[in-house]
Amino acid sequence: MAGTVPQTQRSYGHEVTETTSARKIAFATFVRRALDEARATRAWSGTEVSRRTGVSRQTINRWVRGDWASDPEAERVVAFCEGLGLDPTVAFAALGWDRTASRRTSPPPPPMDPDVEALLRRLVDPAVSDAEKFHIRETIRYLAYRPTLPLGVRKRGEAAS
Repeated sequence: MAGTVPQTQRSYGHEVTETTSARKIAFATFVRRALDEARATRAWSGTEVSRRTGVSRQTINRWVRGDWASDPEAERVVAFCEGLGLDPTVAFAALGWDRTASRRTSPPPPPMDPDVEALLRRLVDPAVSDAEKFHIRETIRYLAYRPTLPLGVRKRGEAAS
């Protein structure tokens, strides 16, 4: 067959070929960049990424190494992307999957508090020092994960005094 292109050279139009190794490299690159971005912009460790995405560190490490025998589960890829605020279709493209079949419609995000918007703008403002950005992140992290008592427990405590 003189006119056919060998399967290992066929492209999907987004520089990802059909070969498993090329797909693994493309997906590993995507995951590595996502992790680097989470570390740089949010100061998240691998453990924090795992906690926020619901994907185990072992799975993420296998993805980074391209060490998987069968394709990653779509649900895990979506969870990883959503936990990092990324579009899953980019990951699907790296995997060579049909992006139109996997698309879901998601509800619009809830309106954001103006104070939170102001903090987010400061975090991406190049004029704000790294030290101030660090303090903003640490304060947000503290507030987000501090333990709170359920409303009913607080009321019982107030009634006893």
